[in-house]
Amino acid sequence: MTTASTSNNKGAPISDNGSNNSAFADPFAFGSGHVNPERASDPGLVYDITTKDYLNYLCSLKYTSSQIAILSKGNFKCAKKSALHAGGLNYPSFAVLFDTSTRNASVTYKRVVTNVGNPSSSYAVKVEEPKGVSVIVEPRNISFRKIGDKLSYKVSFVSYGRTAVAGSSSFGSLTWVSGKYHVRSPIAVTWQ
Repeated sequence: MTTASTSNNKGAPISDNGSNNSAFADPFAFGSGHVNPERASDPGLVYDITTKDYLNYLCSLKYTSSQIAILSKGNFKCAKKSALHAGGLNYPSFAVLFDTSTRNASVTYKRVVTNVGNPSSSYAVKVEEPKGVSVIVEPRNISFRKIGDKLSYKVSFVSYGRTAVAGSSSFGSLTWVSGKYHVRSPIAVTWQ
């Protein structure tokens, strides 16, 4: 996901031949983009996630312990109070939902990345903001000392409010850059 390209093999934006609205696809049509197996084999950073993380995520979606036990093939029980919310899964992409009537609404997510690239490396963040949203990343630079190091960052999305139409979406990305590595996370913002 983080190493996929949003361009086709000719360097142009991915097209959406099935859409009546546009010649170009959006992330709802192409996901993270075209897979690049060579880059995927050496991604630089990864977003680690475990089965337990996914099961806790299902708890946050109000699945019952018995429903989750079927999926986990085990004896997993949801905690009485789950602190995890839908956007709290340590996943490379960001999906944000805003109400069109709310001004300056904000959502903050935390992510943890693991260094699997160069042992001693520093990454700087590059953000392409979705229309109608300000994206704030803290910290803006992260540095690793060895392979396997884990570092966290927070990303806040602030809606300008009242500029979007209900049902509309806008897209952007957050990319950690270090030399040959470009670790991209898609951002999709939808207004309801």
